[in-house]
Amino acid sequence: MIDFEKLKQIILNNSSFLLTTHINPDADAIGSEIAFYHLLKKLGKKVYIINHSSLPYNMEFFNKGNIIQRYDEEQHKNIFNEVDVLVALDFNRADRTVSMEKSFRKSNKLKICIDHHQDPEEFEDHQFIDTDYCATGHIIYDFIKQTKIVGLDFDIAEPLYAAMMTDTGSFRFDRTTAEVHNIIAELLKVGVNPEQVYDKLYDQSKFSKVRLLGRALNSINLLANNKLGYMMITQKDFEELGAIESDTENFVNYNLSIENVVLGILFIELKNGFKVSFRSKGNIPVNKLANEFGGGGHTNASGARFFTNNLQELIPVILSKAVLYLNN
Repeated sequence: MIDFEKLKQIILNNSSFLLTTHINPDADAIGSEIAFYHLLKKLGKKVYIINHSSLPYNMEFFNKGNIIQRYDEEQHKNIFNEVDVLVALDFNRADRTVSMEKSFRKSNKLKICIDHHQDPEEFEDHQFIDTDYCATGHIIYDFIKQTKIVGLDFDIAEPLYAAMMTDTGSFRFDRTTAEVHNIIAELLKVGVNPEQVYDKLYDQSKFSKVRLLGRALNSINLLANNKLGYMMITQKDFEELGAIESDTENFVNYNLSIENVVLGILFIELKNGFKVSFRSKGNIPVNKLANEFGGGGHTNASGARFFTNNLQELIPVILSKAVLYLNN
């Protein structure tokens, strides 16, 4: 159980905070940053949000006042030692900050982590982690309600709604409990409009993203008696269509929409290496599968990043390992 009182005291006893999240942030990552930012600002704190990755275009509606900055080493090299507290949101391994990792680790300032993923690295001074939560935004909601540190208003409620809605797969994954629905009901009473949030996140895609999805769907292959589906996106696809890496969010789930498929994999060729996303149904622990390749995540949703160009050589290795998890 998370010690919310300790987190409250850390906030009250410090004046300035740097918030950051993982590479290629999703709506739980960005929503948690925005909600925590407004929480801290209501208490009169000085707050910065700085991320390695650019803000995905479908989440720009959160960034009122341009409060989210993209990391620039020259511009931000001193900030890690100027603030009182560094806050890691929605990740628990420092390498997930990529270009910021060295500065994050070297800083002698207080570091805290608020997260719901498995297998934490323990790079921080204080962990506020619980894998039973459906999203990091869920943790922030409980923190606010249990400590009453601030009131729940629209500026906090909307990003928390987005965080929980997206990380539960629009309220269909296994951590979608009665408690989660009760929380959502309260967020709606504060003024959150679910139709508008869904529309901005999912129904305003650039044409290049839709065409990229077509390439991904066309690449699907099935293995292991049609229980494993995998797809691939190449650098050529990105270049020809003018698409970007963040456009691939949730593509891997289309594998699981196929009859009998219980494990889905997406291979994405990058300019520097490649990444692999794993999704599963039931009790197939793709976090353990990802961990075999230096990655991690949740039991049914995980990933791994490779800084090598031998994608074609590693695909059979990864698929063979995946089949073993199906058989076990």
